[in-house]
This record gives sequence, structure tokens and C-alpha cells, in this order.
Amino acid sequence: MTQTIEKTAFAPRVRAFLEDLAANNNREWFRAEKPRYDAEVRRPAEMLVDRIALRLSQRTRQRVRPKLFRLHRDVRFSNDKTPFFTHLHAAWTLPDGRGWYFGLSPNYATAAAGVMVFDEAQTQDWRAALDSPEGGKLAALLPELKGRMDPPPLVSPPAPYDSAHPHAELLRHTGCLVWIDDLYHSLCVDAEAALVDTFDRLAPLQDWLARNVAR
Repeated sequence: MTQTIEKTAFAPRVRAFLEDLAANNNREWFRAEKPRYDAEVRRPAEMLVDRIALRLSQRTRQRVRPKLFRLHRDVRFSNDKTPFFTHLHAAWTLPDGRGWYFGLSPNYATAAAGVMVFDEAQTQDWRAALDSPEGGKLAALLPELKGRMDPPPLVSPPAPYDSAHPHAELLRHTGCLVWIDDLYHSLCVDAEAALVDTFDRLAPLQDWLARNVAR
């Protein structure tokens, strides 16, 4: 029997479970609610992740590695001993470092695409691309995506670049990931379509990265 994802039920059910988990973040409650978690969160999320992986593999003509992150927290070295995360996170990655990301919690519904952290060779390619005409293409593209980048971790552009460089702020980044926020309403209409549409919207960024960095 083919299993299907209930288009309009996935996001509300997951969020409702996570809200209840946030109010009862203990192993006893989770154990009692495990059948609900399996039926309304884990199995539908696994199906969604697999279907998005197939879509992305078809688009990129590469094998996409899907991952649904566990709710269980590793509390061994943490002062916070609550046993569970109260968010659902998933990722789809390519061998070249590009990826797609999804997060749903009681407070956010977001998705992203790009490279989370460059390796050493990619860092050099990134900086060289920004110092070429490709930098202007990326600078023109990013506003068109109408997304969000996290603040750059470097306080200043790396040598030999300085703050006068036309792409000084981009040079301060150690990865290139663009987030699209406020997806909850569209997820409630059709979760799979919402993610496919979001990743389509971010496809020009992935194409730029494929040409210049993720090789």
C-alpha cells in the first residue's frame, strides 16, 4: 500500500506536537506520546524528506543525501538537560558541499539553500569569484531572491581585501546560505509543494555556487 502525506495536515500536526513537547519536555511524556510522534511526525517527515530528495536528485542529476535530524538531544556536555529538541530539521546535501535545509518549530518555518560552510579550497574559490565579474552577478542576484543571510562571521574582509572592496560584506562570509522564512502558511496548503517552490526560487544561487565554488 502506497503511503501518502496529507497535504494540509503535515505542518499543523508537527507544530502541534512540538508545542506539546515544549510544554512537556521529559522522557515520560514522550514515551506515552510515541505512537502519536510516529504517526504524525516521524513517518510523514521521512516520506517528505525522501520525496524532496528524489526531486532534487532529478533536478541536479546527482545523488542527493537526505537526513532527518533526531529530536533526541545529546545532553552529556550541556547544562541544559532537557532531552528533546522542540524543532524538526531536515537537510539534503550533495558531495560538492551544496545543500538544502528545512526547519519547522513552534516559532518558525524556514528553508534554505547554498553552502553552509566552505572548505579551504571553496573559501579560496569564493573570494576569487567575488573579486571577479562573478561577484557582481551574485550581488545582483541576492536581492532578487528576497531571502535572508545570517550575519557574516568575519569582522572585516580577509587580506588582501579591505572594506573598500565592492563586495566587502560578502567577503566576510565563510559560507553562502540564503533562508526563506515565514513558510508556515504555504506548508499548511501543501508541504511538499511549498519546499519544491522554495528550492526552485533558490535555484539560481545553487547554479552560481556550482559554477564558482562547489566544484
